[in-house]
Amino acid sequence: MNQAYAEILDNFTMAPGYHKMTLGCETPFGAAQPGQFVMLSIGAGATPLLRRPFSIHRMVPDASGRVKLEILYKVVGEGTDIMARMPVGAMVDILGPLGKGFIVRGHYRRIYLAAGGIGAAPMVFLLETLRQQPETCQCHVFLGGRSRGDLLCRERFEQLADQVDCTTDDGSEGAQCFLTSPLEAAVRRQPPDVIMACGPMDMLTCVAGIADRLDVACQLSIESVMACGMGACLGCAVPAAGDGSAYHHVCKDGPVFDAQLLKL
Repeated sequence: MNQAYAEILDNFTMAPGYHKMTLGCETPFGAAQPGQFVMLSIGAGATPLLRRPFSIHRMVPDASGRVKLEILYKVVGEGTDIMARMPVGAMVDILGPLGKGFIVRGHYRRIYLAAGGIGAAPMVFLLETLRQQPETCQCHVFLGGRSRGDLLCRERFEQLADQVDCTTDDGSEGAQCFLTSPLEAAVRRQPPDVIMACGPMDMLTCVAGIADRLDVACQLSIESVMACGMGACLGCAVPAAGDGSAYHHVCKDGPVFDAQLLKL
């Protein structure tokens, strides 16, 4: 884990309500793994005061030895609204990489990735990392959103994946259904070695159910509000599997979990 000040190299609107910020970071951040996150403070004197967690969207090394760290975020409140208006050249206080990321095992030959809405953010980093592995595997992406504008990073997924299925709630792009419908059909037709997913909790609950019913390994990246990012505040608890008396903390034990460890 490292704390540093990073320069904003780019900050632009990717789609209505969604923005991408590129930060220039020192090399220690290059050790980040897909699924890990960073905590951002947007500057002294700014409100809100607490750091905000953001999945690492991409890591791009440059010739100078620095790493360009990309964050994909949705404007949902005061903090992200301030972020969206920050200019190139401004500095942010960044802490990370934090948490536990996706586990890619050597025997995986077929992987299904499910990304719902802003849940696409860490999945690009994951897919880029998979494509750098010496072992070849088939990657099938299931991309979903409320509407066409919520199908984030579609072009990048199509560049990297063997197949991309898009769904929208309103039918404005792809099939009018939840992404879990084509996902379940694909699992029944050709089971993968693992499903890896990130998105709204309702979606993750359904994905975990599919994996459980059809006996497929499943890793879930949980989105949660958190204040510290290190397990101290205990504000990001999720129920553990079992009788409900135990909890995991998203920042410390996750954000990526084996689905069987959670009570969803």
